[in-house]
Amino acid sequence: MLMPKRVKRRKQFRGSMTGKAMRGNTITYGEYGLVATEPCWIKSNQIEAARIALTRYTKRTGQVWIKIFPDKPVTTKPAETRMGSGKGTLEYWVAVVKPGRVLFEIAGVPEEQAKEALRLAMHKLPCKCKIVSKADLEGGVE
Repeated sequence: MLMPKRVKRRKQFRGSMTGKAMRGNTITYGEYGLVATEPCWIKSNQIEAARIALTRYTKRTGQVWIKIFPDKPVTTKPAETRMGSGKGTLEYWVAVVKPGRVLFEIAGVPEEQAKEALRLAMHKLPCKCKIVSKADLEGGVE
């Protein structure tokens, strides 16, 4: 699973996901991409599942770029625990995704194969997404 090698602080506040993605909203490396249309937290294992779906369908031809990284720690307290006594232990890592963020890019495969691979990867993610080409995103995501 993806996670940072080391962090400045072990635990973080939850933060907010308001607004649109100002960075990472253009296709820079590949020809086709997967763009988030709603805000969400994507866990590291969900990113890995989507990556596996992409590479398996394309039979490892072409190239895949993962444009998000889970750098936010999420903590949970055990079940049936009373309130208080500090924040819970770290459970998993998430990538904070805002609408318009490009999640995955793919190149080196035919258009139909790329779109089907991205569609399969989309089903592994917890948010609604859309498949776009580099020509669609010339001026950024609307």
